[in-house]
Amino acid sequence: MPSLSQFVIPFRQISLRDVPTVGGKNASLGEMVRTLGSRGVRVPDGFAVTSAAYRHCMKRAGLDTKVKTLLKGLDTHNMRALQRVGETIRQMIRAAPLPDEVRAAIIGSYRMLSRQEGTKSLSVAVRSSATAEDLPDASFAGQQETYLNVVGEAAVCEAVRKAYASLFTNRAISYRVDKGFAQRDVALSVGIQAMVRSDRGSSGVLFTIDTESGFRNVVLINAIWGLGENIVQGAVNPDEFIIFKPTLAQGKCAIIAKRLGTKHLKMVYAKKTQNSKLKTQNSGVPSARFAPTTVNVSLPLKDQLRFALTDEEALILARWGVIIERHYGKPMDIEWAKDGRTGKLYIVQARPETVMARKNVNILETYRLKNGAARKKHTVLVEGVAVGAKVGSGRVRVIRDASGIHTFQKGEVLVTTMTDPDWEPIMKIASAIVTDSGGRTAHAAIVSRELGIPAIVGTGNATTVLKNGQTVTVSCAEGERGVVYQGALPFVVERVNLKALTPPKTQMMMIVGEPEQAFSFAQIPNQGVGLARLEFIISNYVRIHPLALLNLSRLKDARARAAIARLTRAEPNKPKYFVDQLAYGIARIGAAFWPHDVIVRLSDFKSNEYASLIGGREYEPEERNPMIGWRGASRYYDPKYRAGFALECAALKKVREEMGLLNIKVMVPFCRTVEEGKRVIAEMKKNGLVRGKSGLEVYVMAEIPSNVILADKFSAIFDGFSIGSNDLAQLTLGLDRDSGLVASVGDERNLAVKRMMSMVIKTAKKYKRKIGICGQAPSDFPAIAEFLVKEGIDSISLQPDTVLKTTLQVLKVERRMKK
Repeated sequence: MPSLSQFVIPFRQISLRDVPTVGGKNASLGEMVRTLGSRGVRVPDGFAVTSAAYRHCMKRAGLDTKVKTLLKGLDTHNMRALQRVGETIRQMIRAAPLPDEVRAAIIGSYRMLSRQEGTKSLSVAVRSSATAEDLPDASFAGQQETYLNVVGEAAVCEAVRKAYASLFTNRAISYRVDKGFAQRDVALSVGIQAMVRSDRGSSGVLFTIDTESGFRNVVLINAIWGLGENIVQGAVNPDEFIIFKPTLAQGKCAIIAKRLGTKHLKMVYAKKTQNSKLKTQNSGVPSARFAPTTVNVSLPLKDQLRFALTDEEALILARWGVIIERHYGKPMDIEWAKDGRTGKLYIVQARPETVMARKNVNILETYRLKNGAARKKHTVLVEGVAVGAKVGSGRVRVIRDASGIHTFQKGEVLVTTMTDPDWEPIMKIASAIVTDSGGRTAHAAIVSRELGIPAIVGTGNATTVLKNGQTVTVSCAEGERGVVYQGALPFVVERVNLKALTPPKTQMMMIVGEPEQAFSFAQIPNQGVGLARLEFIISNYVRIHPLALLNLSRLKDARARAAIARLTRAEPNKPKYFVDQLAYGIARIGAAFWPHDVIVRLSDFKSNEYASLIGGREYEPEERNPMIGWRGASRYYDPKYRAGFALECAALKKVREEMGLLNIKVMVPFCRTVEEGKRVIAEMKKNGLVRGKSGLEVYVMAEIPSNVILADKFSAIFDGFSIGSNDLAQLTLGLDRDSGLVASVGDERNLAVKRMMSMVIKTAKKYKRKIGICGQAPSDFPAIAEFLVKEGIDSISLQPDTVLKTTLQVLKVERRMKK
């Protein structure tokens, strides 16, 4: 018989080498307690009940042979058979008492831990840790059970026995079959860990990699009030923080994105806990509370509108995440909790991230609907948060609770309110998953990533809108928002081997407007962003006219006031809302392409486009031809808009100085005269954006004939040019590009336009100024790209979907030029 010392091991004596003895979860906890506490990472202490204890219990109860017989030949795809066998095994284990020697070892260690924490009867978390769990290729969390806030010796022993039974939940049996583990080769260790009272505080998850794109330079944190189970279940949409690792290391406030979740519920322990006497073989062991019931309580609006973490706390967690990642040498999936009694943060679990970390970074895989802009051409049924970037289609199967999973057929689209580990046997055979609730770290999202199938979570109404048997297409290939379309839409999958691609001498940059797609776009070979469209960020992130925020009390439009109140309800300082939202959008693009230059064009709305923003009609004139009216540089120093421009400058300053993204550059659009350029630069300086300070470069769009004709003069006040081919063609040929009546007259391939581009390139070279192009022409017309390379342009900015194609073309041109 094993000695008592073989049944339990304190965390501080455990390392990663002990996975066969204590399982992946406990090995990780022990490793952190033993090595990372001295580096500031706070982990609750505890001990592990070893796999040897589990095997001893099973052998003493005579269950080894019985379990083996029951599992022999089991078809895990037969839901009813799986449920029957699993329940039989669990009942047998729950009915078998713990041997006295195992019970004595557990109670002795529990008493010691309680004394260490200064109490007679410590509240603990009892966590299952299978010996095949959290391995590099096997990481499904939640296969076995965890019991929280367990108090008392008898309750801890009972929780251990229940944890043993959970090794044979339906989902765990199915999972081991899929991963190729022999059922007899997997044992269970149980971790007994001092409880963090996050029911009175907050909790969440932390990834040291972007879970959708695999971008490794960020830490992603989700946070909610109360117990973290609501995140896993997808019952609430959590707050989200994205922290940029390189500037975090520089001591900057590196939060580059921040989104307030709904958090309408908070999971806490019920006031009345279960106090039933526990059956035990050991006389004299007192009865105690066990597995207190948890309940969800509604949160008042003021708490919903508060972030569950402060910025300072998010940065602390991010630093801990980086320390843990460096120690393990791989991206990590981490659970954290904040004790509401003490205000202290803790790391309660850490495991390797096993989906994006295994991704082949040399193969770029892109899913694309054949119909292009499908939202305009096909019926959109529901939308939600996209998980991954794939597309799937099939017949809908709506299942509202786990009792109906036996009806699911392979290849169907699973539609449900939310999922938990009990659903995994059918999730693995689904073509796609759609849920009403949840965010990017909900159970459905985590599992779908590992399975490699598209999922859309947090739709709000999928189970009521989508009908059984209806054929749909689930598309996660269109950015952060996932879309369910009616019918089976054709799609293609494009794969490119990036390792074989040699960068050309001409810099290949991108045109980016959607911050949510920046991390994915950055994986395409590039040298930065030649045009980040500020107006796209304003339209999609801010949505409100800056002057309406600055003058809210005087805004006459009641509907606009109501919409502004709704959007900004979490931010009493309304102008700050504009600055922060704009800064987060800019920062996300800047971080994605760091350390390459990201050239941000100042807002280039026309007056009619500004008027379409919430509250904008009261501040915008009606112009017959806004395309050549009050736009670009002419606005920034004008007393009628100067205050709005100051908010843009504040956002850019925040990104550069507070967040530390000094790769952000600025570009001035539609600058008609040299004097106007000087006035804009002076206005920027008033608002803290000083050309040359900390490497700040200021470019000008070359999109008006005056920019070309006076390029020598513009070179004296700007650091470079970017050709705006759309407007340059319009103004050179006298076209209104908003008018379909004259659209056929000419485009950028016209000789007059090409001569304009050639002239400004030559002048920029003469005065040693950078010169690129950010207009649509090279993306649309390969001949223009070839022409520009021959003219000696420094960089070409392209739509992301044309970068690879144009790069190959430019390489051919450069090779011919060398001959």
